[in-house]
Formats: sequence, C-alpha cells, structure tokens
Amino acid sequence: MCENNFTTTRSLWEFTDIIMKINYVPAFAIVVILLAITITATACSTTGIERSEDVQSDLRTVDNDIKLVIVQLDAIGSSLDELTKPGQADVKRAFDVFSKNVSKVEKMEKNFSKHADQMTKSGKTYFEAWDKNKNQYDNPDIQKRSDDRRAALGNIYDRIGEKNKGVKEAFKIYVSDVSEIESYISNDLTTKGITSIESISDRTVRNGSILKNELVNLQSAIEDARAEMTQSGISMN
Repeated sequence: MCENNFTTTRSLWEFTDIIMKINYVPAFAIVVILLAITITATACSTTGIERSEDVQSDLRTVDNDIKLVIVQLDAIGSSLDELTKPGQADVKRAFDVFSKNVSKVEKMEKNFSKHADQMTKSGKTYFEAWDKNKNQYDNPDIQKRSDDRRAALGNIYDRIGEKNKGVKEAFKIYVSDVSEIESYISNDLTTKGITSIESISDRTVRNGSILKNELVNLQSAIEDARAEMTQSGISMN
C-alpha cells in the first residue's frame, strides 16, 4: 500500500513540475496539488510498528488507571463506613475525608473513560490496518501463521472490549451514587441525616466491591494483551 502511495506521490510531483511551466495556471491550483502531495506522503507515516506501540501505550495507560482506581475504591468504602458508623465522634472530620475521596474518584472516572475510549480507538485502527494487509504473503505457511496470530490477539482484544463497556457504565453509576451521597450528607450532617441514608451507603460500598472485581477482570484481559504483544514483538508492516 505504501509503495502505491510512493508512486502516486512521484506522479503528483511530475505533474506539478509540468503545470508550473504553464504561465497561466492559477496559484491556488499549485497549492491544491502540493497539499495533495503532503496528504499522500503522510498517509504512510504511521507504520505497523508505530500502530503496535500506540496500542501498547494505551493499554499500559488504562492498566495504570485501574491500579489507582482500585486503591481509591477501597479508600471510599473505608471512609464511608467510617462516616456512617454508629457513635462517630468526629462527624465533620469523617465527612471531610470522605468528600476528598469522592473528589479524587470523580477525576479518576473522567480520566479512565477518556483513556478507555482512546484504547478502543487505537485497537480498532490497529486491527483494521492488519485486516487490509491480511493477504500480503505469497507463502501460505507464513500467511496461516499471520492469520492465526491475528485471530489469537483479536480474541484477547474482544475480551477487553466486552469488559470495558460494562466497567465504564458501572463506574459512572458508582461515581454518581457516591457524589449524591456526599451532597445529601453535606446538607444534613446530623446523626439522623446520616442514619437515614445508611442503607444506601451500605449498598454503594458493596457496589464498589463489585466494580473493583470487574476492574480486576478488565485488567487481567489488558495484561494478557500486553504480554501477548510484548512476547511476540508483534507489529504490522
């Protein structure tokens, strides 16, 4: 594909050389042709190795996000339990700790969502490029190995996509719940106010544990993909 682009680029340059010898050619026409040359030349600027590196970088980013989120989920659960426990002597202090943890997880959810979308995008680009060149080998043995590797890695990435979709939605709901609990308690920082929302708080803590397990499963799929790509030194030409 890049060889074809090279031929096209060379032809455009030859054509430009010809028309520039014609005095009456409008300047904007030259600009258009030069722009076409630039676009064509950059079409091959992203190589298979670069696409592979982009995918691995995005996988690593989301993997790191998950590690931080898991720790923060535990912090929120602990601080919410501390805030709502019977006989809490320093409600204001306990609420401040919980509130700070909520602010942290809100930022983490936004970062996770953004990075997860980028991971999906780079993975799609990676496999689409591979599929376009899937019949590039004359040797049937090499072609079969390429097809097998594409299928194996594709299956792992499919797992990531399936788990990622559920995690993103569950994470968003969880953050909405803890944010509303914080808002509710901030308006009624009394024993009765806190007690009135205790059952919802308990359920939210349990949902946090469920979300943590889902994140661990997603992380496992991501680490499988990272290991597969790293061990294979996989890339597309």
